[in-house]
This record gives sequence, C-alpha cells and structure tokens, in this order.
Amino acid sequence: MSTGGDTPTRKIIHVDMDAFYASVEQRDNPELRGKPVAVGGSAARGVVAAASYEARAFGVRSALPSVTAKRRCPDLVFVPPRFDIYRAVSAQIREIFAEHTDLIEPLSLDEAYLDVTQNKQGISFATEIATIIRARIKEVTGLNASAGISYCKFLAKMASDLNKPNGQAVISPKNGPPFVEALAVKKFHGVGPATAAKMERLGILTGADLKAQSLSWLQEHFGKSGTWYYNISRGIDNRAVQPDRPRKSVGAEDTFMVDIVDLDAARAEITPLAAKVWRHCEAKGLHGRTVTLKVKYADFQIITRSRTTSAPIGRLDDLEAIAQTLLEPLFPAPKGIRLLGVTLSSFIDDEETTAGQLELQI
Repeated sequence: MSTGGDTPTRKIIHVDMDAFYASVEQRDNPELRGKPVAVGGSAARGVVAAASYEARAFGVRSALPSVTAKRRCPDLVFVPPRFDIYRAVSAQIREIFAEHTDLIEPLSLDEAYLDVTQNKQGISFATEIATIIRARIKEVTGLNASAGISYCKFLAKMASDLNKPNGQAVISPKNGPPFVEALAVKKFHGVGPATAAKMERLGILTGADLKAQSLSWLQEHFGKSGTWYYNISRGIDNRAVQPDRPRKSVGAEDTFMVDIVDLDAARAEITPLAAKVWRHCEAKGLHGRTVTLKVKYADFQIITRSRTTSAPIGRLDDLEAIAQTLLEPLFPAPKGIRLLGVTLSSFIDDEETTAGQLELQI
C-alpha cells in the first residue's frame, strides 16, 4: 500500500498503558486489586496523579482534587507514587519496543509512538506487531497495554482509546478522513475544553464542521493552530515519529471560561497547574531551576515572570510557592485574566542533582 509515488504508507503504533501507575500498585499489592485506587494526594489534600479503572467508574481522574475524589468515591484508597518503580517498568517496556524499531517517541512513562514502517523483524502488518508488543508487555511486566494503529500519529493516538482497556484498534488510510469527520471536536487529541467551547460557539461540533471551514477562516480564529485543524479535519498529519530529544521545558496552562480578576481565584488555579508540571517532571526524572509564570489577559496581552534558583527545585510545594510569589505582585490585576501557565525549565543532569536539592525559605 502506498500514498502515491514511491512513498509507502507509514505504519504508526501508539502504545498506551492502561491506568499505568495504579496498575503497578495493584500488581505489587494484591490487597489493592479490584479496589478503587488513587495514586498521589491524600484524603485531606493534594491532587490525584492517576486512578484505577475501579476509581474511574466513580468519576475519579488525574488532576482531580483529592477531596473531590474522596467525595465521589468514599472507598477510594490513596497510595503514594513510586516514580522509581514506574521508571523501571517503563524501561522494561521501552526494551520491548526496541525489539521492533529504533523510531520510538515517548510521550510519558506510559505511552509512546512507534514507527514500524521498516521494522527489525520484517513483519508486514503493524497490527501483528502491536499484538506481539502487548503480549510481551503482559509477559514481562504483568500489565495491560492498549494500542492504536494508523498511518499518522494523530489517528494512532485516537485509535488507542477505542478499545481500552487491553485492546487495540486500526484506522486505515481509507477510513481516516471519515473517522475524523464523524468525531466530536471535543474528543480530538490536543483540543482542550476551552478550545472546544470556542469551536462550539462558532458552530463547530464535529470534524465535518471543522472541515467545512476554509484555511484562512481557521487561521483568523485560531492563529497558528488553524493550519493544524485544517489538516487533521482531513485526516492529514505528516509529523514524523521523533526519537528521544532532550526536553528544554515542561509547562501546563489553562484558559478560563470566565476571566479571573481576584488574587484568591488566581492562586487556586496555580495549584493544579504546578501539580501537573511536577507529575510530568517526576515521571521523566527531570530536575529544573527556572519557574516561569505566564499570564494572558482578556485583551490577549501576554506577560511572563520567571525566577531561577541556584539549585534544582526538589519539591512540588517549592515549585508552587515560587509560582505563587511570581503571581502575587500582578494584583490588583489591571484587567481580567483569561489564561495562566506554569513552566519549569533549566533542567540539569542527575550528577548535578546529587549536589543538593533546593530547600526554600518562603
């Protein structure tokens, strides 16, 4: 099969572990099996880093405040995260991937893209490779994985969710465009709640609605992202699978449905953003020294404020405290705030990390 000329259709697999952190905890502690489990946080404070499928049935999910999670699921069991164990298991999974291809792009400890167009074992069908990989992961780690197979990264990612948990699905070149057309835009990978709400206000509810818009119209309303939306609404995603590259920063941001005008409301939004950044950095073993606060006002003016420490930031509380101190001087706000973001950068290697962790006195 080819896309035209001599260029073969790419074969992309997206492998996504099922409830990874929680599944590792249930694997290692038989008493947790079959119970609703939340990794991270506690019954009194913090946020959920990951939830088992038993907990998800009650509406418990990652980034949910622990107090809310406990209210939704009174029998929820909280366990502290063990990132050293998660990283070790992730390394085992990466070794399995490497049996088939060197074109591996990790997104986190529990998911990755693989380009198996040309693969080490000469297997013709990507579906067969995905089946083998999932079976090997189960054999080696005792954990379940799901997979999506397609000709591009966007659709492989979407396909991996279709038969979760412990399943796989294929979206072929023929079926890609109609699949996207029928899909609700709020389910598009990369389209968050704020963007989905904006699209809805503009009358865009499905991929077909998105496809009906011109490139210039999408660029007018969504800036640089307009080109991306134009392409994916047609099932086009030419991004290559990129093997490991050093991360320069990790950030999280949120756009609000109602502009924020007071400090307490802004402070409350910083907490989950810092937690999201910290979870990702812990999972990837990243240690940074620079915290950047991003603020977008109602008139779309953007400002940033940064602070760099002499040693790597060693705790979530320290990361959040720095972000909060960067936020406070911006109030009283001259105008409403529509977006806040927190980023950690200036990463150092593990040898430097051992020199000492930052203990803030704030």
